Amino acid sequence: MATCPECDAEIEVDEFDVDKGDQLSCPECGSNLEVVGMSPLELDLAPEDDEDDDLDDDEEKDEDDVEEDDDDDDEDEDEVEE
Repeated sequence: MATCPECDAEIEVDEFDVDKGDQLSCPECGSNLEVVGMSPLELDLAPEDDEDDDLDDDEEKDEDDVEEDDDDDDEDEDEVEE
């Protein structure tokens, strides 16, 4: 048995089926948990996966940069035509 650090619910986990670093979710509150200790079995909140969000943000920034560069090219062409 282990305890959810978020809602204090008792979670039945077979110590032989999990390893340190494994992730699971609390059946009561749905929190993502990570096994941080084996004897006794200890759970902690799993770290958030911000890597996916960071990649999405970077991609959006790159797209914005490309659009800005396109605008600069248009201005240069206008100056040449005059």
